[in-house]
Amino acid sequence: MPSRTQIVCMHEGSKDSIDPVFIMRVLKDLAPSWIRPSTGSNGILPRGYGGRDQLIASMPAELKVCLKRGSDTTLMVWADLNHNMPDGDALKREFWEAAHKAGIQPEEFDSVVFVFAKDRIENWVEFLNTGKTDERREGPRVEGKDAADAARKLARMCVENKPVDLPVSLQWSCRNWRKLVARMNR
Repeated sequence: MPSRTQIVCMHEGSKDSIDPVFIMRVLKDLAPSWIRPSTGSNGILPRGYGGRDQLIASMPAELKVCLKRGSDTTLMVWADLNHNMPDGDALKREFWEAAHKAGIQPEEFDSVVFVFAKDRIENWVEFLNTGKTDERREGPRVEGKDAADAARKLARMCVENKPVDLPVSLQWSCRNWRKLVARMNR
């Protein structure tokens, strides 16, 4: 992990999926005040994992690395909230079970920022680009540019703090982001 890394973003899919495009764009456009300015892009490190099971199994080790680096490094976990999970809290419990088995303490686990899109990030892209989505089905596949444009819109909405009727999974994930912002601005 590069020495300037401050946010590690575990996500489903490969580095060629739209997930890292969306993640990097939204975080760069949010421009968190606690990220040290640098000329490179390694303040935020996306790490792709094949599927959710691999993501759950790998999260404890990634968290231990972040914790070892100290309070300057935050772990974010971006995952798909598939139909076998009723909500973000249910999926978060799956991550907790794996973390607990690996010896992670509750306060350490609470430092992780979870971002769960129902059914995939494509649903959020659809909402951000059209104003509507149905989270009971998978959103249509999109290209990287569409994902980046949607991420810019999301970051702008967050920065402007405009009230919007967001999809349920996006509301849940935004609450987690706001907790991180509050923690980092103390």
